[in-house]
This record gives sequence, C-alpha cells and structure tokens, in this order.
Amino acid sequence: MSNIKSVVVTGAGGYIGRHVVKTLLDLGIVVRTIDSSKKEIDNRAETLEVDIFANNETIYEDLGKPDVCLHMAWKDGFVHNAESHMQNLHAHYKFIKNMVNGGLKHITVMGTMHEVGYYIGEINEDTPTNPYSYYGIAKNTLRQSLNVLLKDKDVVFQWLRAYYIYGDDTKNNSIFAKIIQAEDEGKEIFPFTTGKNMYDFISVEELSNQIAMSSLQTEINGIINCCSGVPVALREMVENFLIKNEFKIKLQYGAFPDRPYDSPAIWGSNEKIKKIIKNSNYSKDTIYSSESQSGIRSK
Repeated sequence: MSNIKSVVVTGAGGYIGRHVVKTLLDLGIVVRTIDSSKKEIDNRAETLEVDIFANNETIYEDLGKPDVCLHMAWKDGFVHNAESHMQNLHAHYKFIKNMVNGGLKHITVMGTMHEVGYYIGEINEDTPTNPYSYYGIAKNTLRQSLNVLLKDKDVVFQWLRAYYIYGDDTKNNSIFAKIIQAEDEGKEIFPFTTGKNMYDFISVEELSNQIAMSSLQTEINGIINCCSGVPVALREMVENFLIKNEFKIKLQYGAFPDRPYDSPAIWGSNEKIKKIIKNSNYSKDTIYSSESQSGIRSK
C-alpha cells in the first residue's frame, strides 16, 4: 500500500464527487477540492479557486502537488448527446498532461460504462468499446489518449468505470429521481418501459467507497469497474424502490418502448474492485452485493 496523504478532487461538488470527498476525509486524507459549486462540498476539505482548464503548465504546483489527482469534473454528465462533451475533450486532456508534466505520479479518472456502447453480458477491462453517444465517445477518447500519453511514463493511471447509480436521488437525473418528482406532484401513473432490461446498480455511497479505495492504492491499475458485478432487472429495482418508500404511484409498463440501443443485459466484472477492498488498509468493508440493493430513498 502506497503512503498517500493528499488527494485533489475535481468535480468535487457533483452528484458523486461530494460523497467521495466525504469518504476520503473520513479516512483521514487531506483533500483539496475544485468545483464551480461549493455549497455541497464537505467543509473539512480545502477548496481551491483554480481554473483547471486554462492550459496552465504550473497547475500541479498550483494545486499543492497532491499525491493523487482524482479527476471527476465533467460537464453535462446527465445529457449524453450534449455538444459540450466533444467541445471540452481537449481541455481535459491538456489538464492531465500538464499535471503529469509538472510532476504528478498518480492520476485517477472517472470513466463510464457508456464507453462500451451496445453490449450484452459482463464488461471487463478487455471488452471492446463502441460508444454511441457524445458522452461515451468523449470519455472513451480521453481514456485512449491518456493510455498513449502515459504508456512510457512512471505514472499510476487508473480509469474508474461507473455503471448505474442510485441513492441521494433528488440530486441525480435517474429514473428514481423522476419517480420521486412524479410522486411529489401527486401523479397516480408513471409511464414506463417493459423494465425487463438488466443493469449493474450500485448506491452512490458504495460507489464513493469503491472510488476512494481504488484511488488510495497503486497495486491495481488500468480500467477498474466500480460496480456490484450483479445484473438486476430495472423493473425489480424500481418496484423495490416504490415499496421501500411507500409510494402510491403505479408503473405503466410498456408505455415507452425499450430503446433499440439499450443493452438487454449489461454489467461489470467486479474482480478488481473486490481485491482492492479486500486488500485495503483503509477499509475492510465487504463488497457491495445484490442482497444490499435496497433502493431506499435518501433523506
């Protein structure tokens, strides 16, 4: 286990980022944060007023020479075909390049299962990628570019691939957030798909734990799936969510057709993340399992 003392987190005020910051702080890590919105960031963290996309060659020094850079910043993450994904791609690459050229030895970047595109079955680090959205294309291109940039450098590179996330649902743009809104508005019916497609669901709290554990070690690198490793039908997750929250709204199955580019069953291999958590000096929590998938609404 490496002796990591400080982590700079970009996108620290985002849906996932603020949970990761809290987890790192609880583990005794010095955390410096960067985000345009600071109201959701744990006040124990040091907030920095730095434009990481200004192509600043001294950015590593300006950020306090952290042991790890956890790059989670990404605009329009919930809008998969926003033009911003393509427009901002080079700025992300330049930021990381300047950090590494300045002396950074450990870069961890958030990826997404949307890099893969249409696929049926378990995704591992060797699964071919063929993204069909600007979001997936941009993330995939950044990962490939960093592989080329860092291949001959003495730098730890981790690419954390996230899947379907629930929890703290009023802060995201998931199906659960939309159901909460409909319930709060007093609607009796929620138009839905067949709900038969199976996905890899993980709570934002457990995802944050996996992200923190991954970034605080150097033995396991490359693509790391932050996931449950268990495919669960969307219908099952949503029905459970309604029961746990005692919602009155009913699902109207088949109101919307399943999109032809949505995979009928897709999930991540969790072999790497299980090893990371098992070997961690910071936490001995067991890996997230299907038995803990409650879908309970965060308060």
